[in-house]
Amino acid sequence: MEMDRPIGTNALDAGGQGVLGRPLDRVDGRLKVTGAARYAYEVQQPAMAYGCVVEASIGKGRIQSIDTGAAERAAGVVLVLTHRNAPEQGTGNHHDAHPVLTSPEVSYYGQPIAFVVAETFEQARAAAYLVRVTYDRSPGKYALRDGLDQARAPQGAGAPADSAVGDFASAFATAPVQLDVTYTTPLQSHAMMEPHATQAAWEGDKLILHTSNQMLNQGLAAVARTLKILPENVRLVSPYIGGGFGAKLWVNADAILAAIAARQLKRPVKTALTRQQVFHVTTHRSDTIQRIRLGADRDGRILAIGHDVVSGNLRSEQTYEGAALQTRTLYAGANRLTRHRLAPLDIPVASSMRAPGEAVGLLALECAMDELAEKLELDPIELRVRNEPAEDPERHVPYSSRHLIGCYREGANRFGWDKRNPKPGQVRDGRWLVGMGVAAATRGNPLQPSKANVRLGPDGLAIVRMAMTDIGTGSYTILTQIAAEMLGLPPERIRMELGDTSFPQASGSGGSFGAASSGSALFEACNRLREKLARIAGMDPNTAHFADGRIAAAGQTKSLTDLVGAGLDADGEIRPGSTLRDFSQQSYGAHFAEVGVDADTGEVRLRRMLGVFTAGRILNEKTARSQAIGGMIFGVGAALEEGMALDPRFGSYFVNHDLAEYHVPVHADVPDVDAIFLSELDNKSNPLKSKGVGELGICGAGASLANAIYNACGARVRDYPITLDKVLSVLPVQT
Repeated sequence: MEMDRPIGTNALDAGGQGVLGRPLDRVDGRLKVTGAARYAYEVQQPAMAYGCVVEASIGKGRIQSIDTGAAERAAGVVLVLTHRNAPEQGTGNHHDAHPVLTSPEVSYYGQPIAFVVAETFEQARAAAYLVRVTYDRSPGKYALRDGLDQARAPQGAGAPADSAVGDFASAFATAPVQLDVTYTTPLQSHAMMEPHATQAAWEGDKLILHTSNQMLNQGLAAVARTLKILPENVRLVSPYIGGGFGAKLWVNADAILAAIAARQLKRPVKTALTRQQVFHVTTHRSDTIQRIRLGADRDGRILAIGHDVVSGNLRSEQTYEGAALQTRTLYAGANRLTRHRLAPLDIPVASSMRAPGEAVGLLALECAMDELAEKLELDPIELRVRNEPAEDPERHVPYSSRHLIGCYREGANRFGWDKRNPKPGQVRDGRWLVGMGVAAATRGNPLQPSKANVRLGPDGLAIVRMAMTDIGTGSYTILTQIAAEMLGLPPERIRMELGDTSFPQASGSGGSFGAASSGSALFEACNRLREKLARIAGMDPNTAHFADGRIAAAGQTKSLTDLVGAGLDADGEIRPGSTLRDFSQQSYGAHFAEVGVDADTGEVRLRRMLGVFTAGRILNEKTARSQAIGGMIFGVGAALEEGMALDPRFGSYFVNHDLAEYHVPVHADVPDVDAIFLSELDNKSNPLKSKGVGELGICGAGASLANAIYNACGARVRDYPITLDKVLSVLPVQT
């Protein structure tokens, strides 16, 4: 099925069994809490060997000598790989391939320069410390500001880097009210619970990788290109993933090194990156410098909107942080300009992290809107409502659905926004200055090609297979609900088999497209199976009703198990089509936050937070709410805590490269966070009429806190995270 037209009434609209949308408990929950779910590193095979990565300890230069003799003689060591004995590999950027140990050149701190394999992990780790390396150091550029003089427009990396509509320069210069501000966001780490891990084994010329990877089919292609083997000789398996947030979208060094070592040793090899290695060997979110210019008339209508973004990446990469992409569609305005520039740096690869672009872009844009509202003496919600576009202001196409104003209204009513004092520093609770803030949320709603197979057996059990992944987001559960609803079976009669490239190709998890893409493929597979069953039963597929394990039409009822014989299966496929071009598709929401700021120390405490969202059909009330709240908490971290500290004296060395020093929110930081979804169906989005949820919650969340901080105490901090030292430096004297 190609998504080339709006979807009419379908089987999911009829109500059926009412399984879809219900707050069904996670079907894989018991396996996870009892330890029965096996993650990549937990897979065990006979004769297993263990690998440990050795990292470069300089930021840029060349290996002058590498002495592996002591490591090779150490107890239990069976192999030490370096650039001297590693095989030739395919080349490409981080997305296309991941060659390792291919030359003595060092491009960034933490680059793998050796791989020690031993009989136990402890032996491999101990021997790794025995590898002796000397370097010829070269000067490098590590901090984003150091690379501004070479910043360029990125080429061939997704959406166009620049956009222009109307005459921004003239409109801004003549606007009665002007705002010109710069916001900065820091380097961030995904900090997921499960580190990157792989177990590699060869069966003849066929490679099997049990690996923690979000998008298995994409990973399969990258492994094949890197190792220069046929794609049909590669199989990736990843049924359970302990979090990713984008860090596991791509193949990383753990997979390639384990595969190379296993081939040379002719035995299985497993490896897991240490927490500290994850920060340098894998990817991170780039820091950004964002200049926002808003020009408006006295009534608050935006006349000119401009957003310039600089981010950085390794010199060989073209991926940039698309922080101005949402600015192209969120607010009306006839004169518009967005530009992205990429600074070439000598740092580990920057790539996608939860809600790439919008997550950090809205930290700037939504605070700038708050600043403009103050200049205009307008309520921040009213300013946003006055600039609600009738159509996409740059693409000039209608929105597939957009109920953002409804989110503002519902959230304001529930949160008590009418009690907010617009003048900063006026509300106190003991030593705490209390304030409220609001911000819009928006996230693109993509659709990816995906396939599925469903087979109904004579025992009444439906087995669904696809190479989809579950990174903790609930894929097993919502796909179970879709199949149960479509086939009229109870959820316990559905078995999901995911995370294996030997199954039909699937979208994988990422970009807020996973549920819609894999779910739509499953919807289509179930539709085709329904048609087969109806024809066997002598019924019209268009009027047949499936419920309680039976099919009914025209007064007749038959059991499904009586129709399938030895078993009946069907395939389904979804492909993006013209609806992505003909309609502007986003999910939306509004964040409301109340914070307290200590009048003496500048300490910030979140007191309560509410997110109100619209995201098409909600496939599971419980998992959707969980995703939204998780994203909002992610946004709290981005606003108040998260940031990697880079020490330029030692190259691209991230000082706080563990979960003790890289701060993320804990329970005490999030006392009262809630999320609700307004009812919506989007028939231009996909057959499920759903929209992406996974990344929506983080978008704009941090900005609502920043705006609340200003309302509380009058301190406007434009450099994230908003730590107490930054608040103190601009905190007005309290009387």
